[in-house]
Amino acid sequence: MDIASIIGILLAAFLMINGMGGFSALTETFIDMPSVYITFGGAFGTILAMNPLKGFLAGLKSYVLIFKTPKNSETDTIKSIIELSNLARREGLLALEESANSLDDDFMKKGIMLIVDGTDPELVRSILEAEIINVDARHQENIGFWKDVASMGPAWGMIGTLIGLILMLKDLSDPDSIGPNMAVALITTLYGSVLANWVCAPASSKLAKLNDSEIKLKEVMIEGILSIQAGENPRVIEEKLKAFLSPKDRASFGEEGGGQ
Repeated sequence: MDIASIIGILLAAFLMINGMGGFSALTETFIDMPSVYITFGGAFGTILAMNPLKGFLAGLKSYVLIFKTPKNSETDTIKSIIELSNLARREGLLALEESANSLDDDFMKKGIMLIVDGTDPELVRSILEAEIINVDARHQENIGFWKDVASMGPAWGMIGTLIGLILMLKDLSDPDSIGPNMAVALITTLYGSVLANWVCAPASSKLAKLNDSEIKLKEVMIEGILSIQAGENPRVIEEKLKAFLSPKDRASFGEEGGGQ
């Protein structure tokens, strides 16, 4: 689990509720079901109309991804590639088949099996890059889903506010009701802002970062796989792939993943 996402979401909620005056004030003043129906119902109803049902459900499910930690890191992947390159250097490419079957990453496994089968290097690159393009496209759909919800939340919040103002202005005979009615009208704007900035903005931003990290990791794999196929020295492969690391990670990489 990604602790940062959990803490961030809960901390924002805690501070917001305390700013409202605590849970008692939240339930007494800031909960209005018609406003919930207008803002959340309108926003997600519009998003449903913009997407096929399968895409809508996939977008909703993607929210849980912001709480998950990626399985593989760039450092661990480079070390794995160096181990495979040492094996290929000692025993040849065919020796990689058994090792490939034990790999957890399907993308890496596919690449290794392609070079074991003697596939042309350019074709290997083409196949793997095509998969990257499709992975990125799928991820962008989920990122775009939450960006769309973020844009619909304030819009429907404003619609709810306008509805509330119209209802308020329709009957001005009771001055004492104007203040409370105005407060209720403004709650929908609050709900729209909360939906956009507390729910959607973290989701779209985190999913975009996870996508960038996964794409970069797959690019490391492609370079490593093609370097193994080319018969490059494991030490050369290590130095080439370390270029993908940040200076801090590069400095702490150590000798574990080094060539022999």
